[in-house]
Amino acid sequence: MSEQFPVEAGHIMLFARSIGDKNQIYYDSDYASTTEAQGVIAPPTFVAASSQFDEGYSLRPKIGEPWFGSGKAATGVEKQEGGSGGLHAEQHYEYHRHLRPGDILRSVVKEGEKWERESKRAGKLKFSETITEYYDQNDELVITARSVGVVTERPIDQ
Repeated sequence: MSEQFPVEAGHIMLFARSIGDKNQIYYDSDYASTTEAQGVIAPPTFVAASSQFDEGYSLRPKIGEPWFGSGKAATGVEKQEGGSGGLHAEQHYEYHRHLRPGDILRSVVKEGEKWERESKRAGKLKFSETITEYYDQNDELVITARSVGVVTERPIDQ
């Protein structure tokens, strides 16, 4: 992630629209001021957008370079032999306070646990956890995100 992720009202509104959430708390300050949150807040998964502020983010297309897209087939990158290459298995968020317009986040990424399991269809499954802590401009912890990825030993048997 980049060193700073500015949380802007327009980004919050566009993110809410992109996930189809019409809750006024994400864009209408008059309405939001009457809620328990007492103002506009970001949707729960909003910090996922922080990756777009990172120039080196692996899933972000780069002009003129082959890109492993998210469609049915990769766009420009040859499939590697062996396992799956990695799958996103789980995502968990712990909220320490509401994320609001005007916050400027920085992240601290830590390795979490690692474990393995056997699968009948894909062989050994290797799981790894990544923990990302998001701190605000006052160095206060706002959100803790825990992501679990899995790599398979071989492609899943059909």
